[in-house]
Amino acid sequence: MTIVLMLAALLIILALSVYAGRLLWLVKKQRIEQEEKKVAQQKALASHDTKILQSVLIIVKAMQEEQCDYSEGCWRLSVLLDSLKLSTQMENEFPAIFNLYKQIKHLSILDERKQMAKRDRMKQDLERMKVEAQCLEGVSTTLPLLRQYTTERLAVLANDM
Repeated sequence: MTIVLMLAALLIILALSVYAGRLLWLVKKQRIEQEEKKVAQQKALASHDTKILQSVLIIVKAMQEEQCDYSEGCWRLSVLLDSLKLSTQMENEFPAIFNLYKQIKHLSILDERKQMAKRDRMKQDLERMKVEAQCLEGVSTTLPLLRQYTTERLAVLANDM
C-alpha cells in the first residue's frame, strides 16, 4: 500500500513538475514576444522621428537661406517638433520658434485666407510682419542650434536602426 501511495505521490510530483515547466516556458515565450514588440515599436518610432527630423532639417536650411519666411517656417517647425515621438520638451529647447508660432497661429492660412477680403489679408500680413520683426533675432540665433540638434539626433537614430 505504501508503494502505491509513493507511486501516486511521485506521479503527482512529476505532473506538477511538467506543468511548472510548461508555465515557465510560456512565461519565457511571452517575455520574448513582449521584447520583440518593444523593439519593433522603438524602430517604428525611430523611423517616424527620422522622417520628421529630415523635414525639420530641410525647413531650417530653407529659413537660413531665406527661401522661407520665418513665420511660415516656425509654423511648420512647431508642428513637426510637436509630433516627435522619441524627443520631448522641444518647446523648452527652442522657445523662439514656438514663441513666433504662438503669436501667429491665430492668423488665417490656405483657403480661409483666400476667402478673406483683401483689406483683412493685408491687415494680417502686417501683423505677421511685425511679429516676425520682433522675433527675428531670437529665431535667427535658434536656427543653427536646431540644425545642430537635428543633425545629431539623425545620427543617433541612424545608429539605433
